[in-house]
Amino acid sequence: MSKMAAEGGGKEMNEIKSQFSTREGAYKLLTHSEYSRPNLVPFNSQGSNPVRVSFVNVNDQSGNGERICFNVGRELYFYIYKGVRKAADLSKPIDKRIYKGTQPTCHDFNHLTATAESVSLLVGFSAGQVQLIDPIKKETSKLFNEERLIDKSRVTCVKWVPGSESLFLVAHSSGSMYLYNVEHTCGTTVPHYQLLKQGENYSVHTCKSKSTRNPLLKWTVGEGALNEFSFSPDGKFLACVSQDGFLRVFNFDAVELHGTMKSYFGGLLCVCWSPDGKYIVAGGEDDLVTVWCFADCRVIARGHGHKSWVSVVAFDHYTTSVEESEPMEFSGSDEDFQDQIHFGRDRANSTQSRLSKRNSTDSRPVSVTYRFGSVGQDTQLCLWDLTEDILFPHLPLSRTRTHTNVMNASSSDGSSSLPAPLPRSNSLPHSAANSKSAASDNPIAAGVSKFATLSLHDRKERHPDKDHKRNHSMGHISSKSSDKLNLLTKTKTDPAKTLGTQLCPRMEDVPLLEPLICKKIAHERLTVLIFLEDCIVTACQEGFICTWARPGKVGLLSSQNQANSPSGTVV
Repeated sequence: MSKMAAEGGGKEMNEIKSQFSTREGAYKLLTHSEYSRPNLVPFNSQGSNPVRVSFVNVNDQSGNGERICFNVGRELYFYIYKGVRKAADLSKPIDKRIYKGTQPTCHDFNHLTATAESVSLLVGFSAGQVQLIDPIKKETSKLFNEERLIDKSRVTCVKWVPGSESLFLVAHSSGSMYLYNVEHTCGTTVPHYQLLKQGENYSVHTCKSKSTRNPLLKWTVGEGALNEFSFSPDGKFLACVSQDGFLRVFNFDAVELHGTMKSYFGGLLCVCWSPDGKYIVAGGEDDLVTVWCFADCRVIARGHGHKSWVSVVAFDHYTTSVEESEPMEFSGSDEDFQDQIHFGRDRANSTQSRLSKRNSTDSRPVSVTYRFGSVGQDTQLCLWDLTEDILFPHLPLSRTRTHTNVMNASSSDGSSSLPAPLPRSNSLPHSAANSKSAASDNPIAAGVSKFATLSLHDRKERHPDKDHKRNHSMGHISSKSSDKLNLLTKTKTDPAKTLGTQLCPRMEDVPLLEPLICKKIAHERLTVLIFLEDCIVTACQEGFICTWARPGKVGLLSSQNQANSPSGTVV
């Protein structure tokens, strides 16, 4: 019996929804667009790693360039993704792999290098290895951490560094992250490290060897598993969430800690950035979604709608509302807007033009609403709106110019603390995206020279195998603390006493968001939430990847395809 039924939800509450409505209209589940293993049999998910989904667009001439990769148990699949356009053909995977002795846990495409003939896909595994494969050419080009000399623990997250063709970052359940270059080998011996930088509960080391080898950098972050990380839209900052309940945001270029936040309870499992990089949302074992302001380094809202752990959070780049509001001052240039993150074509272009009009002296003012979503182990999908009354509760009616525009990350006088996004080619550490060798060497060389005077302080090495069972554990700010929370006396906090501080405000001290919708959409816990232009993609642990058409997208696309098809059939 599900948790919802056990709580007395009854038949109505336990019914799986196939559509839901918001202010934009109705989102509809496309049953013919469901992706899964070819046999369509529900996967026995007991003891398996979460199902994950990655997308890449290869820009082929047919206009059907979207590709999907997903893992189910020991298997990895690569298909043409037809989305809202046409039924999925599960009998024809472009590539399928079955692994022995280990399971895929996560994966990521390099969007810079993807073509119709070749894609670079990184796959992390439960035993700690990372594989670089090309599922179009059906090649396995390289295996990293093959002998598990770098880290023996499960890979929790793997991502290409934004703007780079060769750098990628890998997180492990040991609490460590490693920066790799695909051009370099991992060596045949255990790496030796030299301290580059350390701060409050984190340290960064370079790999000490005569010739350049992987990993280029080793980050040790917090206590317990590092569950997920996410790069900011401009690629300059890195948000990490850990089993100790902390969100830590780093300046990736300078390997410096920008700010932290503590969960209300338990570990944090997922994290994402708003399209403009101003806000971060995290979710985890406290069943909450927490909104954190990058500039102020503080929690500005929490959302309560889930009945169990939150497994994925994501912003919807394609849904943002622009409304008229009270008169306010604004200064800036049209060029400022062009440099920012693109929202979806339909709504975004009108949003962009209206925000750009706001730059002129006498046009009407606007306010913006962020949309984000979350899915959880309670099998529910929640959608949330983050509005100006939550973002700026104490501002007078004439709002200041720095708070008017979701797309404008910095004001013209540079007063905003968030740097304007760089072009993708310059978003690598030390702006070395265009040179593979420079991109890999610069963070090390610059870092070593800058911090060469630092000596390696006495610090206890981590023992991942001694990590206690963390299903109901609170984290600790101090790495020296080994006290565990006594659940029977909930008034006790860890030695740092984070509850009631800016790190972790009390529930009554910050606004509590209610979800726009909260719908049960699966039988098993949900592990995927991705917002695409025409649809929302979700997946559950049974291995079913579902496509939800956005309002008006099904009929519109079908009629367009029928009109454009020579035979008159829907393609």
